[in-house]
Amino acid sequence: MRKVVAYKNYFLEFYQVQTAKVQEKIEWTLALIRDLPVIPEKYLKHLEGSDGLFEIRVQVSSNIYRIFCFFDEGQLVVLGNAFQKKTQQTPKQELEKAAKIKKMYFDEK
Repeated sequence: MRKVVAYKNYFLEFYQVQTAKVQEKIEWTLALIRDLPVIPEKYLKHLEGSDGLFEIRVQVSSNIYRIFCFFDEGQLVVLGNAFQKKTQQTPKQELEKAAKIKKMYFDEK
């Protein structure tokens, strides 16, 4: 269905320092995004007020992780930065970073 790619090292640097259990859940969630025709909002949600940014939502026990992404030409999901969520609201600097990564991606394309 879809292809998932990481842009530069933003996502990979985050992924590599996670525990095996967290990595496993991230892989499982990315597989859903690749394979399901309709992705439940529990796993992929559009960020309101953003220009096409989405967050991939991963939860391992009480820990919550977010991976920012965006679509390119419909079926290509581009992964940007990621972080562990510790507060109710998404940190503004993480959102700004995601928007910059998206802009860089399309500027370089």
